[in-house]
Formats: sequence, C-alpha cells, structure tokens
Amino acid sequence: MRRMGDVLAGIHAAWEFESDALVIRFERGIRTPKLFQALRERRVPYEALASVTLTPGKRGTVVLHAVPRPGADPLMEAAAGQLKESSDPYRLVLPADRETLAEYYRDELRALLPPEPGAAGHAGDAPYDGLGALGGLGGPAPGDGPGALDGPEEPYGAGGAGGVVTPAERFLVAPPSGPLSFKAYDGKASFNGGSEVAFRWFWTGASSEKWKAGDQTFSVRDLCGVEWRSPDVFDGHLRLLFRDGGPRPTQPDHDPASLVFGLGYGLVHESLPFAAAVLAAIRTSDRAPVPVGSRTPGAVAERIRHLGELHRAGLVTDEEFSAKKAELLAEL
Repeated sequence: MRRMGDVLAGIHAAWEFESDALVIRFERGIRTPKLFQALRERRVPYEALASVTLTPGKRGTVVLHAVPRPGADPLMEAAAGQLKESSDPYRLVLPADRETLAEYYRDELRALLPPEPGAAGHAGDAPYDGLGALGGLGGPAPGDGPGALDGPEEPYGAGGAGGVVTPAERFLVAPPSGPLSFKAYDGKASFNGGSEVAFRWFWTGASSEKWKAGDQTFSVRDLCGVEWRSPDVFDGHLRLLFRDGGPRPTQPDHDPASLVFGLGYGLVHESLPFAAAVLAAIRTSDRAPVPVGSRTPGAVAERIRHLGELHRAGLVTDEEFSAKKAELLAEL
C-alpha cells in the first residue's frame, strides 16, 4: 500500500486505515449515540474482521459494515446481538452521494482480510501479505463507477464469499477502557480493571436476599463469564457466572451475583462497556485456583460488621448471623 492513515469520514464516526488495523473514532455531540461517546475510539486488527458489506441505509444513506469475527471483540461478545443498529460501532453511515467512494473502501477493506486457513483466497487477489499489494486507500481508481448497491449485498470476508468464518481463539480487540463503575437499580458495580468486581447494594432497590448476603466482592479468577441483558428490554440485568457452576437463584433480583437494571439505571453506554471489560479480564486470567485464605482480614471484618448491622436491624436471624459469621471467619 502506498499510503497509510487514509480516513473515511461518516456520520458520527470516521474510519482510519492503518497498516494492520482499522481505527474507528467516534464523534462527540448530542446527536451521537451515547455508547459511541463512551467508547471514543476502537482499534480493530484486520484479523479480527470476518466480512465487510455495503447496503442501503435510511433517508438517503449507505452503510459500510465491518463484521467482527465471533470471539474477537469482548464488547460484541458481551452484547450478544442485543445492540440496536444505530448503536453498532462497526457500522459507518455515509451520505448516498458517497456510494462510489464507499464501494471502493469496501473492496479495499475486503482485500485486507486474511484468508481462512486452508481456504482459497479472494478471486483475483494476490496472496495476503499484510497490505503490500493493494495500491493505497486514497480513493476510487480511475474508471470505477457506481453500482455498489445494484444487487443484494452478500457477506464477504475471511476465506472468500460464502466461506465459513472460524471464531477467534482469543480477544483481538482491546476491551473498553471505561467506565469501570455504574449504578444499577439495586446497587452499584465497580471493577478495579483486573482482578476484582464489587457490588454495593442500595437500600432503596436491593432485595432482602441481597441485603442478607451483604455487599459482594468477586475475584475474576472465580468467574467464567458475564451475562448482560440490555436495559432497553424487560428484565435487564448484569449477572456474573461462576466456574464452579453451583446452584443460583433464578431471579436476578434475588441473586447476590447479579445487578438489576431499572428505568434510568444500568444504561447501555455504562453497563455494556463494564461487562465487556470484566469479560476480557476473565478470558485473560491465568485461571489459577484461588488460594485458601485469600481474603484479607480487613475485608472479612468489614463483611462481619455489615452482617452485624443486618442482625441488629432484625433482617438476619440469630442462626443466620452465627452461620454466616463462621463462614466468613473460615475464609481467613
């Protein structure tokens, strides 16, 4: 490629083409989706992409869509297909009069996708060598004409059109850098960025089951995943999944390892980046067994103090208080 750093600017975002990655930068403004504003920028290695399509958009626009490979992006894995089209960070919306330019960039971006192992390359393409033989991303070649949307758009990506895309073995896109805390309906979630997730309950929203359990601190090493349900639908929640697979309450509002979203709480642009960051930490954890006595004496003392407050308030029976206190002391 002759030139690096070419930029294709669209509505709410711009794509910059580097030698080994697509950099997506989002605009700041009241009309920009809040999720985009929270993400600010994403660097997506070309190997993290499965396909690129160009389709008609709404109200005189076209949409260039770079589809990530399954398992490549923690944000999209946590979203699990629940994002609205308007909040999909991989969609670049352009005015329809830029269709020819969009078609050119689509084709150039397709050529950057590495073929699947053992699969035939794109018809007419030179062997993939990073970027060397593509001739630049400076704009349409002489003689290129319209026609990007003359027929139905077929997915085209690694392994050629119609090929089977192999899921990524690890996350290839960095998780969002923040926010690392947010308020749900029944509590507040915080994440230290690497090893621990904490839930702190609100008197106004938390169930009696959660108050009896007390504020929670979870080691990432104990977790195997995150279940995020969008607050834009009924029963939104964030649930931490454990490696031991033990019995759990069915209702998230009864589960001390879950936070429930309510109107105005756990918004997508706050809770989804949080879920993605925790999921990425889980996947990159060394998964070593948690040593016995891993809780610090200070943390155990704080839990016992909180338990005592619940006991004095009549929310915990004498038997429950004694049993839970013994359980906490055993963790030292």
